[in-house]
Amino acid sequence: MGKLQLKGKDLRKLGYPEDKVIGVAIDVMHRFHKHTSDGEAKKILTRILSYPDGYIDDAVLGKIAACLIDQKNKPSQEINLNRDIKEYAIYGAEHIETGALSQMETAMQLPVTMAGALMPDAHQGYGLPIGGVLATENTVIPYGVGVDIGCRMCLSVFELPPDFSGENTSRLKNILQRETLFGAGGEFKNPMDDEILERKEFREIPILRSLHAKAGRQLGTSGSGNHFAEFGTVEVPAFDDHLNMLAGKYLALLSHSGSRGLGANVAGYYTKVAMEKCQLPGLSRHLAWLNMNSEEGQEYWQAMSLCGDYASACHHHIHAKVAKSFGVQPMRVVENHHNFAWKENHEGKEVIVHRKGATPAGKDVLGIIPGSMTDPGFIVKGKGDPASLNSAAHGAGRRMSRSAAKKSLTQSQLNEVLKKHNISLMGGGLDEAPMAYKNIQEVMQSQQNLIDIIGIFHPRIVRMDS
Repeated sequence: MGKLQLKGKDLRKLGYPEDKVIGVAIDVMHRFHKHTSDGEAKKILTRILSYPDGYIDDAVLGKIAACLIDQKNKPSQEINLNRDIKEYAIYGAEHIETGALSQMETAMQLPVTMAGALMPDAHQGYGLPIGGVLATENTVIPYGVGVDIGCRMCLSVFELPPDFSGENTSRLKNILQRETLFGAGGEFKNPMDDEILERKEFREIPILRSLHAKAGRQLGTSGSGNHFAEFGTVEVPAFDDHLNMLAGKYLALLSHSGSRGLGANVAGYYTKVAMEKCQLPGLSRHLAWLNMNSEEGQEYWQAMSLCGDYASACHHHIHAKVAKSFGVQPMRVVENHHNFAWKENHEGKEVIVHRKGATPAGKDVLGIIPGSMTDPGFIVKGKGDPASLNSAAHGAGRRMSRSAAKKSLTQSQLNEVLKKHNISLMGGGLDEAPMAYKNIQEVMQSQQNLIDIIGIFHPRIVRMDS
């Protein structure tokens, strides 16, 4: 019989609380039940968890029972916020709602916070506001990253004339209809092959192992909400060494989507773990963190990184299929992601920078900042501004909630705006109407110190969830 191989994640899966009881239980089982099978050991631990009082007098297992009873009776150890709010940079404050400012102030009171910034497209979310950038010390905040982990922009530029989309509207609409799949539950019957599905994290981390099959079926799909795939024209006013494209106008495909059900489930699971382990007061509870020295922190970091790579793979499949459909390979691809955390240096110290709905904008780093379905998007190059933690906006940002947009806007209003801008819309709803978003020109004006605009994307055919 093999040696017992219990780990902390096995006990958490059984329902054991984030406390010293996990270490005690592993020690007891490895010392006194080392020749017990993993399955039988888990049955024993499940019985103790269900009725610890029944084991309190057991000479061996009583140690586990005592810890469980102590944990149950122990008063909550709430972590206090700092009284002072650390200073942080705000860009386009006149365009940012009070709720987002309040959430950012709470984040700046966390005892692990080192620095922060708020982008001009900011609006209220869960935990860290969308458009919030937060640097913490040796900790990662799952809701500081967000639910759609690694949500990504990807732009493929083709050496085709800009009027190609106008002359071939029906053809391009058919390509988008055939080669993309949208919706919260969207899945392919025949999953695509990709090396991302062979990653060891899918075998080693329980939550990922349980999501592997679904991730395979959703590879190459896009979500709902503001996710899109659209044809349009890219205008490059002048040659730029980093973009490496001659001045001119080109056909382009721009897509926006993330890590699908994989990222959502990872975010939900580790947020729950963080909130059990790190108990914060009131509305700040969604900012619970995981220490990077802990097993849970390392697990989340690996899972988050995998989700980011998975989102990238989804875009690459979409763009490859679309390019194959009209037989021209892209001359240039630009991509970036948000809803992620990076290890970076700030004022000479390594920090974890969370960008929830914010674009990396380090010195000469390329990115895409989209507008609405009728407004232009921008190819940008970062200036590396330290006050913004090398960040910029990730889009126009909402000025109207989804529910408010559905209540106050009409289909005829949306149709009129689409006609005015000569946009062909496939899918999409009133919650994504251009009027529900801030003015992208004002957002870009508010962050001139953060990025340079080196290209402009004008949408023409837009595909979204129905």
